[in-house]
Amino acid sequence: MRQATTVLKIRTQRRGLLEVTTDVNSWLQDQAMTTGLLTLFCRHTSASLLIQENAAPEVRSDLEAFFEQLAPEDPTRYAHDDEGPDDMPAHLRTALTQVQLSVPVTDGRLALGTWQGIYVFEHRRRGHVREIALHLLGE
Repeated sequence: MRQATTVLKIRTQRRGLLEVTTDVNSWLQDQAMTTGLLTLFCRHTSASLLIQENAAPEVRSDLEAFFEQLAPEDPTRYAHDDEGPDDMPAHLRTALTQVQLSVPVTDGRLALGTWQGIYVFEHRRRGHVREIALHLLGE
């Protein structure tokens, strides 16, 4: 068994879903492993990771709208606002999603379904540079 690690730096532009499947695949191809397990870990408390449909853009906009309703920006609802009114809603959205994903690697490729992609879900209003730690265990 071999291991490989890296940290992808992903620049988000705004709140919402940003597909990073191509970035992850590019790094995976450089590792020349045919089978294994890739773990992705988002090193932030106001952004998360999702595997979601990557064909219909309405899926992304519907998810974004749903989370806007579920954890709205409302300064009367939250005590924590150290970084502004979108701070606590961002933490809530991260708590309701996930910061870690595991994806099998088969035949040197991510074993994602036909319409699946890997997304960084930015929960803050403005963009940030997000760090996604990758760890590949395989052969």
